[in-house]
Amino acid sequence: MAAAAPVSSTSDKIAPGHGYITCSLNGSSVVFSELSSTYPLKLNSPRLPADAVAIVYVMSYGGGLVCGDRIRLHVRVEGGSKLLLLSQGSTKVFKTRPTNRASTRLGNSAEHDALHSATTQLVDIRVSPGSAVFLLPDPVTCFRSASYTQIQRFHLSRDASMVLLDWFTSGRKSLGEEWDFSRYYSVNELIIDGRYAARDVMLLEDPFLRSPLAERVQHPRSSRPLNERLKPYSCYAMLILCGPLVQNTVTQLNRKLQSLSVFKTATPPQMLWAMTPVDDGRVFVIRAAGVETEIVKNWLRESLRPLEDIVGVDTYRKAFL
Repeated sequence: MAAAAPVSSTSDKIAPGHGYITCSLNGSSVVFSELSSTYPLKLNSPRLPADAVAIVYVMSYGGGLVCGDRIRLHVRVEGGSKLLLLSQGSTKVFKTRPTNRASTRLGNSAEHDALHSATTQLVDIRVSPGSAVFLLPDPVTCFRSASYTQIQRFHLSRDASMVLLDWFTSGRKSLGEEWDFSRYYSVNELIIDGRYAARDVMLLEDPFLRSPLAERVQHPRSSRPLNERLKPYSCYAMLILCGPLVQNTVTQLNRKLQSLSVFKTATPPQMLWAMTPVDDGRVFVIRAAGVETEIVKNWLRESLRPLEDIVGVDTYRKAFL
């Protein structure tokens, strides 16, 4: 059973937007030696009936991230424990707005102001031998004119396991916003025993959305708006799987891939996906796209279902509500 820990008393001593999670196994229970965060980041860990497993919900106050928010999350998973990192609802990134900071008034450039107005999230996760981390958040949803940067770095020991899900939607389609954000930049790095095993970079930038930074960038005439380049799909996902605890999941995905039939169609399929082994077959990268977010979510739920044997059925259900 996971032992929920109160927010550390050191939370008033750490920088704004920083969070720290350190957990390990004590008998059959996961205990937290540190679980602390400061505004606008919020961490919450409920009690679980499953042995050797804990959940931490990574959230923000107000239900989203505003321009200028900077989140830094440091995670340590030790002693054979298993940690699920989840969110509650999509990560909303609000519109970038001009700032009125003293540095700008004192003559700094518009580029400097634009960069400091962007929303950033930096995650550093270290997993010890026999331990596992499953990062299964809801998708990132960038509002119109939003600018978002995310860098996630995973340091794994050789016998550690990991599932990383990084996915995003086209925006608030119900309000007519579809691929209307100005910039989305995501980097995921996997380091095993100090050696780089995988690195994934996604940059989506719309040259037709004007901003203090974009106005000074020359784009080729062939550039097209994001909505033209990414349609008809409105949700894209990337998975990285690694380690002994995810082998059953990889095996099931391989079977699904082998059963696919490739043929020409008059219209794009509702869902596309592919899997690529890297690092001599020790790491697997999966990419998926769907015309609706729910289609991708349902596919993810079914494709990762073997994780129920690792974390428990009831715990796994919390990942894709």
